[in-house]
Amino acid sequence: MNKIVYVKAYFRPMGEEVEIEVPTGQFEKGFFGNEKEIKTKAAEWKQTGWSDAQIDGELLTDNINEAVILLNQEGYEVQSILPIISGAYAFKYDYKSAHNSGGIFEGGGWGYGYGYGYSFTEGVTIVARKTKF
Repeated sequence: MNKIVYVKAYFRPMGEEVEIEVPTGQFEKGFFGNEKEIKTKAAEWKQTGWSDAQIDGELLTDNINEAVILLNQEGYEVQSILPIISGAYAFKYDYKSAHNSGGIFEGGGWGYGYGYGYSFTEGVTIVARKTKF
């Protein structure tokens, strides 16, 4: 008996280093005799969004590992792991620049829109077979 399991891939989080103030746990006397906490500056990574082209390979590997462990615990042996690939593209056709009403070189170029395309791993399919004990 076979079992098929799909493991979804997720896009990689995107972000940047931002400067934050971190308390040191020390205090100093303020201008009017009040105690003021001393802070230091540190860099911290902050997520700003998600990639539209790169998957999180480490997360996908961890999720595949979890699925394989569960299959093994249920008495299945992995036969194959198949990547599921998807693609994306961007295409823009600008009628005005492709069909100028004036001279040949007026207002833009001739031709159709140019786009780009790429593929990414959407997930993996794991095929496992029940072992006989």
